[in-house]
Amino acid sequence: MNEVFLDTETTGLSVQEDHRIVEIACIETKDLIPTKKKFHKLINPERKVEEGALKIHGHTNEMLKEKKKFKDIANEFLQFIEGKKLIIHNASFDISFLNHELKKINKKTLNIKDVVDSLEIARIKYPGVSNSLDNLCKRFSIDLSKRTKHNALLDCELLREVYINLTEQKEPSLNLKEHISFGDDAKGFKKIRKEYAKIIIKPSNEEISHHKIFLRKEFKKNYF
Repeated sequence: MNEVFLDTETTGLSVQEDHRIVEIACIETKDLIPTKKKFHKLINPERKVEEGALKIHGHTNEMLKEKKKFKDIANEFLQFIEGKKLIIHNASFDISFLNHELKKINKKTLNIKDVVDSLEIARIKYPGVSNSLDNLCKRFSIDLSKRTKHNALLDCELLREVYINLTEQKEPSLNLKEHISFGDDAKGFKKIRKEYAKIIIKPSNEEISHHKIFLRKEFKKNYF
């Protein structure tokens, strides 16, 4: 199953006050490696952006009024996330806004139980401290220099890096098979890109024997 890192920006903080989504971004990954498939839209919220929200993301009423409405991009969004594991930071916030939008156009809502909330993982791992995306980036030494304002697409990219560190998984590496092909001769392989090709040289039995003698002599331990 592929993963989707998702983030939204909104006109305010409360769906009860009918605040709406102004930006939505999704980055698809497979085993946490980006597939290069992205979904990113600025949205006409059909209402005024509050000053507090404007300071956070910078999306003005003027720049949003010509954008498509949520109902115009809903099907494309739902198709993009279908059958994929959603990973969201503070998922209850984003899911509540997404479901608020989906209810308005009579679409099936999303089940938060199907979502991985990275904030909940962080709270369990680092209790008693702020686990905002900013603070987690600082904890894991992730570059925040581009984050002058909240931006849904950038935040998805940052969240992927945070999630890899948070779950203590190694940064996914390139598939070496894409860069190395084996030759016809018995000597080994043909290097297509040297920077990704490494040759492992195994020591001979004689070298191993000399090494054991060295260890016995220098460290005065018994090796078998």
